[in-house]
Amino acid sequence: MPVRNAHAQWEGTLQDGKGQMAFGSGAFEGAYSFSSRFEEGAGTNPEELIAAAHAGCFSMALAAALGRGGFDPRRVSTTAKVHIERVDQGFKITKSVLSTEAEVPGIDQAKFTEIAEGAKANCPVSQALAGVDISLEAKLLS
Repeated sequence: MPVRNAHAQWEGTLQDGKGQMAFGSGAFEGAYSFSSRFEEGAGTNPEELIAAAHAGCFSMALAAALGRGGFDPRRVSTTAKVHIERVDQGFKITKSVLSTEAEVPGIDQAKFTEIAEGAKANCPVSQALAGVDISLEAKLLS
């Protein structure tokens, strides 16, 4: 299996410094700073990248689980909201909220929710975030 990589460089102090992050594949490169991470400043941040990874991984895991269950999804769309909070003397990622909606012919909401919960538990990024509270809102579109 392939090994994925990314690179980050930080220059300066925590509050006044700035950095760049880039995917090893070259698909993304972006600036980040204290304000883009802990306030509402321009740029990206590690939590946004984790959210993208979680949404992407879960969407694929759900499509795979639906397929194994005999259902062929037309579309799976997921948003992940990763929360970072001040705890004690530092910060901690405390939760990831997954909101997904899917078009899946021939399935009812109860079965869809059951399969989505299993995908949440088995998604590799969910497993990597095992110390974080992960919740799921799953909506089946008609």
